[in-house]
Amino acid sequence: MPHPDISLPRLMAHRGLSSQAPENTLAAVRAAHDAGCSWVELDVQLLGDGTPVIWHDAGVRRCSDARGRLADLDLPAARRLDVGGWFSDAFRGERIATLDEMLTLIDELGMGLNLELKVNRGRNAEALVEASLPAALEALPPERLIVSSFNDQALSQARRLAPASRLALGVLFEGVGRGWQKRCAGLEAYSIHADWRRLSRRAAKAIKENGYALLCYTPNDPTAFTHQWQWGVDAAISDVPDRFIDHLP
Repeated sequence: MPHPDISLPRLMAHRGLSSQAPENTLAAVRAAHDAGCSWVELDVQLLGDGTPVIWHDAGVRRCSDARGRLADLDLPAARRLDVGGWFSDAFRGERIATLDEMLTLIDELGMGLNLELKVNRGRNAEALVEASLPAALEALPPERLIVSSFNDQALSQARRLAPASRLALGVLFEGVGRGWQKRCAGLEAYSIHADWRRLSRRAAKAIKENGYALLCYTPNDPTAFTHQWQWGVDAAISDVPDRFIDHLP
C-alpha cells in the first residue's frame, strides 16, 4: 500500500522545543515554530475520564506542581495543574493541553506532528487509539501526521482504523533487533524510530534498503551524531534542534 507523501524534515523538536519551554505544552510548540521547526514530536495519553491530553509520564510529579497518577485525574482536576512553573517562572500558569487544543494549534501553525501513543503500564492501548486517532486524522492532512508507538497493540489498532494510504505509522524501537522486519511489515509501517545510541550501521542499512523512513531519538550532540547522517538517517528528534542547523548533511 502507498503511504502519505510526507516531506520529512531533517529535524523535529522533541516534545516541542523542550529545551526552551516546558515539554509537551502549547508553549513548547509555539517556541518550536518560532525557532523555525516545521515538525514536533509529542506524546498523547488519557486522563482517568478518557480525555486525551498531551503528556509523557504516568505521573504528574516531574512536570507539574502536584503529585499522583495521570489516570486518577479528570479534566477539571488536570486543568488545575501548573505545568509550566517547574520549568521556569516565565511559564508559571501554563496548563495541560488537550489533544484537541494541540491539534488546533499545530494546524493553525501549518506544522507537522509525530504523535506518540504513550501506553504507560496498566493503561488501555485500544482506548487510547480510539479516543485520539480520529481527532488527529480529522485535524491534519496525511502528509503532516505520523502516529508512532512502542506498543504493538496501539499500532495495530491504529492500522485497523486507517489504511496505510491515509496514516503513516512509526514503529518505535530501543534496539532494532531480530524480528523488526516482520513486525513493521505486518503493520504496514512508514517509518522506524530508533534510539540513536543503540542504532548500528548494519541495522540502518537494512532499514533503508527495505524502504522505511528512519528517524532517531533523542540526539542532542550534533558532532556525535554526524556518522548517523552518513548511515542514511532521515530525521533527528532532538531537544535542541537549533544546535544541528550547521551540522546537517
